[in-house]
Amino acid sequence: MPVVVIVLSLVGVAVIVAVVISLFVRRHGESDQPQAGWTPTDELFRDPGTDRTMRVWLDRAGERHYVPEQQG
Repeated sequence: MPVVVIVLSLVGVAVIVAVVISLFVRRHGESDQPQAGWTPTDELFRDPGTDRTMRVWLDRAGERHYVPEQQG
C-alpha cells in the first residue's frame, strides 16, 4: 500500500511540474521579436492558446517563425 501511494504521489508531482513548465516554455518557432534577416509574410493568425495575433516570418533558410503582431 505505501508503495502505491509513493508512486501516485510521484506521478502527481510530475504532472504538476510539466504543467507549470509548459506555461513558461515557448512553442516551436515562436519568438518575441523578429531577428535580423527574417522577412515578414502576409500570413496572420490568431493563436487560440494565447488569443494573440501572430505574424509568420521566414528566415533565410525558409524556416517559419511566429511573432506576436504589435498592437497599436
